[in-house]
Amino acid sequence: MQFHEKLLSLRKRYSVSQTELADAVGVSRKSIQFYESGERYPRNGVLTKLAEFFNVSVEFLTSTDESYTDNNGAFSAANLVNEVAALFAGGSMSEEDKDLAMRVIQEAYWDSKGIKINKK
Repeated sequence: MQFHEKLLSLRKRYSVSQTELADAVGVSRKSIQFYESGERYPRNGVLTKLAEFFNVSVEFLTSTDESYTDNNGAFSAANLVNEVAALFAGGSMSEEDKDLAMRVIQEAYWDSKGIKINKK
């Protein structure tokens, strides 16, 4: 998936308008439109702001590696957990350990957003 496709997918996934995104990263709505159509590519500073806005890495936005994306092209913690499973226990993790890893990733994400979740 190319940068412009990822940007559009993330914006729609988070229900953000082009204008809202443009205001958040300091560019015009037309610039966002150009980025999403693939007609233009953002400067490094804008690229960094886009990554921060969506809480993803610049590498994720610019890479065509789809290892950690879901069918919609958005970051998938589940795919990440499956990918790193090879690092544990000689290449395998139990489903219980995968569930635990997923919960830890989700809790870290919500913590980074300052949102408290109820832990059971």
